[in-house]
Amino acid sequence: MASYSPLCWRLSVCALLAGGALLAQAQPVPLAPETLPATVNAALAQARVPASALAVLVMDAGDSGQVYATHRAQVPVNPASVMKLVTTYAALDLLGPGHTWTTPVYTDGVLKDGVLQGNLYLQGGGDPKLVTERLWLLMRRIQGLGIRRIAGDIVLDKRAFQLPPVDPGAFDGEPLRPYNAAPDALLINFKSVVMTFTPDPSNGVAQVAVEPPLGGVALPTSVPLAANGAGCGDWRGGLKADFSDPLRIRLAGAYPAACGERSWPVAYAAPERFAERAVAGMWLAVGGQLDGQVREGAVPAGLAPRLNWPSVPLPEVVRDVNKFSNNVMAQHLLLSLALNNANNGPATFDGARQRVATWWRERVGADVPVPEIDNGAGLSRTARTTAQALGRLLRTAYATGHMPELMASLPLSGHDGTLRRSQNAVGLAHLKTGSLNDVSALAGYVHGAQGRRLVFVAIVNHPNAHAARPALQALVGWAAGQP
Repeated sequence: MASYSPLCWRLSVCALLAGGALLAQAQPVPLAPETLPATVNAALAQARVPASALAVLVMDAGDSGQVYATHRAQVPVNPASVMKLVTTYAALDLLGPGHTWTTPVYTDGVLKDGVLQGNLYLQGGGDPKLVTERLWLLMRRIQGLGIRRIAGDIVLDKRAFQLPPVDPGAFDGEPLRPYNAAPDALLINFKSVVMTFTPDPSNGVAQVAVEPPLGGVALPTSVPLAANGAGCGDWRGGLKADFSDPLRIRLAGAYPAACGERSWPVAYAAPERFAERAVAGMWLAVGGQLDGQVREGAVPAGLAPRLNWPSVPLPEVVRDVNKFSNNVMAQHLLLSLALNNANNGPATFDGARQRVATWWRERVGADVPVPEIDNGAGLSRTARTTAQALGRLLRTAYATGHMPELMASLPLSGHDGTLRRSQNAVGLAHLKTGSLNDVSALAGYVHGAQGRRLVFVAIVNHPNAHAARPALQALVGWAAGQP
């Protein structure tokens, strides 16, 4: 039996309510080229940012292609994380929404009475989301093969990616920030540990849970509670954490009970060894035994996989990349476009960029310059594109079957992701955010009056870019037809 809202017991009432919702929005009036709404100009003046620092394109996403605002749309700018739109849509279009990554598991010895008389191999296939809980499931699945003890080594094969060495602090001097993690064919938990602090007043401590467990690393299990009355404030600073020794994490301070339960993700101090530590720790945590060590190496030729561990599907990864602006996952998406290439060699950034360039000319248009995508994440000082190019990409995507996956992956204004705290056009804009020291950007789709959807691109490149965020929000409100 159909159900009805108690407010809509008569069609006339329902029509009135629907009409009221529509009246809350007005269709924006197209502006002359290089002209901005008055509210945007006022917000730019307040931020002390000139209009010449802003690039804009607002146009109908449908067949009409009506342009409502265009300002410096053909000028190359740094888009920051808005570049992830190029990477994620290219991945959806080239790999398909059903795509998954595979981590094959091999053995090279005889299994008898639960003991593998040889080595176990994990071959990285570029899975962007082999996080703690999925690593635990993988270890349990290996035990499901009957393996309880490994008399040899666990060997990690990372040859699927061929990447130069990366200094995690090179971009901004913050090597312990997880957003600076570098891609890895066997990426585990973004090369980061997550410490969760839970106050235990009866014992005067905060219990510390560290995920994932790391083999050979001393991890704190508790930290004293701060003196009564201590506010939450800078609780991370109050812990006096020392991460300099990769084999021991120290907490010399205290944790305020007023904070309740909090989590702190931190990139591991020796990222090149993180996978080894995490695999060793998790294998022991699930009750496995290891006589040898965890090390890097190659899977011997001729072995057949004992199991193929699948990743989560591509749309879930795209959602994480865009909703939460995950940099290393975006880089994995880009590199995945170069896997299984013509010469069957390892994936490189050069190969991935070449594939994107070819795809762009065929799919988006040869008349619009190919974005300089660098690593595909927007965490770059050299990445460049134009508002016009991003607008063309978004309009192309809107007309395809991948539009629902792409749009649903974008933060919804006032509801989730990096726009969850937005108070502007709440529920009316699916927009990717971008932010660097001198960049502030928004791009995606705005839901206008009478069911119209608009392509929206706005990017500021200026030392005061962060102060110009109200100007971008004012433009979103104008496009959504809100006063």
